[in-house]
Amino acid sequence: MSQITYDYMEDYLRSLIPDSTGILKELEDFAKENKVPIVQKETAKFLEFMVSLNKPKRILELGTAIGYSSILMYNAAEKETKIKTIERSPEMIELAKKNIIKYNFNDNIEIIEGDCLDVLKGLEGEFDFIFMDAGKGHYNHFLPECLRLLSKNGIIIADNVLFRGMVATDDLVKRRKITIVKRMRSYLEMVSNDKGLITTVIPMGDGIALTKRR
Repeated sequence: MSQITYDYMEDYLRSLIPDSTGILKELEDFAKENKVPIVQKETAKFLEFMVSLNKPKRILELGTAIGYSSILMYNAAEKETKIKTIERSPEMIELAKKNIIKYNFNDNIEIIEGDCLDVLKGLEGEFDFIFMDAGKGHYNHFLPECLRLLSKNGIIIADNVLFRGMVATDDLVKRRKITIVKRMRSYLEMVSNDKGLITTVIPMGDGIALTKRR
């Protein structure tokens, strides 16, 4: 259980989501077998919905892993959509590149190797949709750069913002996770208290925060 919702709620909501097929099913199976973290089932469906609804032309992703969420977002988007995804792990980059080439997405999905904050500082242009799913203890550091890169009507979606429920209550906090929890709380306070932004937090998966400019 994620500690965000009750077990019976999670089980029921997940039962409503049809199993993936084709490319996504293959990637899900690989992730499960090799213990590679990817977005949770309900988070994946939410991400698919939001991309399909907003039809972004340029997407920025922080945290590539095996390329699962990049491929999911591209499949949900208009086919001319371009995605830049940042990853620092050479092992993950190698796996993601293989998947992106294998499924012929290399013209639309570009992996940028490096630390997210360093890469963000060097990026130019605007993105209509930014998905944060890396460096959970650094979302508050990523935010200024993400806002700089966000288009006028763009959306930032941040995953894992309730971090197994620890962000919402000290009763669940594990000592070795205190720093991450404090920084995630800082991120949520930043996006919630900024009068130029509107943010909503959804207790789905491990917690999702949606932010846009007013």
